[in-house]
Amino acid sequence: MRIAIPRETEAGEPRVAGTPDTVKRLKGLGADVVVEPGAGLAAGITDADFEAAGASLAADAVSGADVVLKVRRPSTAELKAYKTGAVVLATMDPYGNEAALVAMAKAGVSAFAMELMPRITRAQVMDVLSSQANLAGYRAVIDASSEFGRALPMMMTAAGTVPAAKVFVMGAGVAGLQAIATARRLGAVVTATDVRPAAKEQVESLGAKFIAVMDDEFKQAETAAGYAKPMSAEYQAKQAALVAEHIAKQDIVITTALIPGRAAPRLVTAAMVASMKPGSVLLDLAVERGGNVEGAQPGEIVTTANGVKIVGHANVPGRLAATSSSLYAKNLFAFLEIMIDKATKSVVVPWEDELVKATLLTRDGAVVHPSFAEAAAALPADASAASEAPAKPKAAPKKSTKA
Repeated sequence: MRIAIPRETEAGEPRVAGTPDTVKRLKGLGADVVVEPGAGLAAGITDADFEAAGASLAADAVSGADVVLKVRRPSTAELKAYKTGAVVLATMDPYGNEAALVAMAKAGVSAFAMELMPRITRAQVMDVLSSQANLAGYRAVIDASSEFGRALPMMMTAAGTVPAAKVFVMGAGVAGLQAIATARRLGAVVTATDVRPAAKEQVESLGAKFIAVMDDEFKQAETAAGYAKPMSAEYQAKQAALVAEHIAKQDIVITTALIPGRAAPRLVTAAMVASMKPGSVLLDLAVERGGNVEGAQPGEIVTTANGVKIVGHANVPGRLAATSSSLYAKNLFAFLEIMIDKATKSVVVPWEDELVKATLLTRDGAVVHPSFAEAAAALPADASAASEAPAKPKAAPKKSTKA
């Protein structure tokens, strides 16, 4: 049983899908672990660290591998080196990328999308969305405070009292709740909003004040899986009016709202941004999905005409590459462990397992996930060949000025 951990090829991705800790655990299950040289350097893990844990190094790590562990979906070019039947675990970003799924199907791999893991008790240790969003929420507060030109906690000094900063978190999922907790620990006065009724108690348990229009629609605004439902235009108008009034008084606003399979909802308009005080900061964690904040740009820090900064860092979990890699690798190990027969020390995928069914995208040359199979089948025959252009290096986050 050969398990490969290759370098990530997407520009701007510093995370790695394995750590010395998970290598040791995989070795304990009887696996030969092969790591591509340099795979962990951006996350602070040297080749020597991997070797000390029992891994071997090889430039062609994926060649002949039964399992490939990755952070991002493999490109068409990468797939050429994968053997038919290989199990591939990664965050696959499947929505709207059916052509890339077809490419994986044609390569003959069994591809699993870690972000489709059901949010049930059994799968908590495998939940990559939660592990990475938790770190993103923490980092969002750190990044916003670094752009904010004032202190966050109230300070009483001989020269006078420094008032506490006001932080408003929009979206109280995993990222939002961690942002609330972090801002509170730093001494800010924190408020938060969310369309899910259950969020009110969670927000208040962290010492923040909940802001929302709590009508009948609000009370039913959550799916059985715990995700936010799209709200009606009428509710959005009422909530927008309340939020607009509140935002004008805030020093820092952090937005975290995402709905699976959809573009990020627009929560903060240009008019709201214009109402904020000079020196205020908005940080948009949804910027790569279209953004919650009007004017947010992926990879940029935009300064508006009224002196407000809109921060749009890409891949925020990757800004904590060492920690996010550690948690992500443990998520992968926990899921992969259910596919390994400990007696024969081989990969035996339990195809009828509910976690396998929920995350399996491709198998035996076909796109099999019910959410994507129909759209993939409707693509032109040559769609997968043109699904990915050569990756362009991403420039470092830059600051720009918006008139």
